[in-house]
Amino acid sequence: MDNLFSMNCGVSYAPLAERMRPETLDEFYGQQHILAKGMPLERAIRADRVQSMIFWGPPGCGKTTLANIISKTCGGEFAKLNAVSCGVADVKEVIKQAKDRMNMYGKRTYLLLDECHRFNKAQLDSLLASIEDGSIVFIGSTTENPNVALTRAILSRCIVYEFKKLTVQDLSLALDRALTAEKGLKKYNVVLNDDARKHLLNACDGDVRTMLNTIELAVMTSPYDDSGNTIIDKTTIINCLQKKSLALDENLFYDLLSAFCKSLRGSDPDAGVYYCLRLIESGCDPMIIARRLIAHASEDVGMADSNALVVAVSAMQALKNIGLPEAKLSLCHATIYVCLAPKSNAVIRAMEAVQADLKQNKDDAIPVYLKDHTYAPIEESSQYKYVHLYGGYTEQQYLPDSLKDRKYVVFSNNGKEKDIIIPKDPHRNKYLD
Repeated sequence: MDNLFSMNCGVSYAPLAERMRPETLDEFYGQQHILAKGMPLERAIRADRVQSMIFWGPPGCGKTTLANIISKTCGGEFAKLNAVSCGVADVKEVIKQAKDRMNMYGKRTYLLLDECHRFNKAQLDSLLASIEDGSIVFIGSTTENPNVALTRAILSRCIVYEFKKLTVQDLSLALDRALTAEKGLKKYNVVLNDDARKHLLNACDGDVRTMLNTIELAVMTSPYDDSGNTIIDKTTIINCLQKKSLALDENLFYDLLSAFCKSLRGSDPDAGVYYCLRLIESGCDPMIIARRLIAHASEDVGMADSNALVVAVSAMQALKNIGLPEAKLSLCHATIYVCLAPKSNAVIRAMEAVQADLKQNKDDAIPVYLKDHTYAPIEESSQYKYVHLYGGYTEQQYLPDSLKDRKYVVFSNNGKEKDIIIPKDPHRNKYLD
C-alpha cells in the first residue's frame, strides 16, 4: 500500500528482495521437481484445488513467495504468522477472521506459518480443527525436517513438499531480472563484471534473498563512473557479503570437500582438521561438513568402530543446538575421531551388493514362515523357529530362495570387526566376493 512518503518522494524503502518477489507462477524460479508444468502441485494451484501443506527447505529458496503466489492465484486472503513471535491467541484470531470471511464473502484464507517447527504440540493442535473443516488452507514453512519437528496429527493433514536450494542458473535469472527491472536496479545502470557475478552466484549458496540483499548493498554504496554506470567488482561483492572470500570457484570448493573426505578415509587428522576449518572459514555451510562426517563414519569406518557414527551425529547435534563458533570444536573432535578410527568399508560393500541384487531380483518371494501370519493357517506360521527357544540362535533361511547363498556382509580384520562373528557363518573370509 502506498503511503505519504512513497507517494511524495517516489522512493520505495522495501528491500530489493521484497520488491523483486515473484507474483505469479511464471515468474517463480526453481523447484521444478514440484512445480514443472504438469506436476501435481502446479496443476492444483492453477485449478484452485490446493490443500494444506508443509514447505520444507533451506532459507531463501522461495517458500514464502510460493505461499503468497498460491493465495493470489487462487483468489484467497493471505495471512502470515511467525511461530517465533506468535501464540495460540494469534492463531485463533486468524481462524476467526477466516471463518467470518468465508461465511460473508465465500473467500478462502491461506495461513502461512513461518518457522512452524517452533510451535509445540498444543499450539499445533489448535490448528487441527480448522484445517479439517476447511476454514483455512494451512501452509507451514520450515527449515527443519517436518517428520521430526512436527506432530503426526499435523503431518497426516498436510502434504509435505521438499524445497531444494536454488541452482546457479536459477539465481542468475533472478539477478538479471533485478538488474533490469524498473522496480529493481535498472536506473543505476549496474555493470557487474564476470568475476563479481560468478562469486556472487556461488557464495550465496542457493539463497536468492542473500544474493539480492548483497547486490543491493553493493549498488547503494558504489558511486557512478564518468559514464553514469555503477561498476561492481569482485572485491565489492566480497565486502558486501561480509564473508571471507572462498578464494575458490565452484570447482575448487568441490576439490576442497573431496580433500576433506579423502583425509578422513586416509586417517590423516592433521589434514582432516585443516580442510574442515578451511572450508568453514571460507564460508562453507558447516552442515555440509557434519553430513560428510556422518556418511564417512559408516562408509569408511563402519563396524570397525561404530562409536565413530555416534561422535559424528553428536557433532551435528552440537552444530544445530549451539551453532558456530563453539560447534567448530565438535566438528574438529569428530573429524579427528573419524580419521583415527580403524577403517572398514564392509557396510557400504554390503549396501551396494544388496542394491545390485534388488535391481535384478525385484520380486523374490519371502519365505512363507517369515510372513505376517496373524491370520494365516497355523501350519504355515509353525514353520518359523523362534530363536529364543533354541538358546538365542538356530539355523534358518531368511533370504529368498534365489538369494539364499548370498554373502553381503563381510568384515575386515580391522578394529572391532576382527572380533565379530556371524553365527551361521563364523569362518567367513575377509572381503569374500
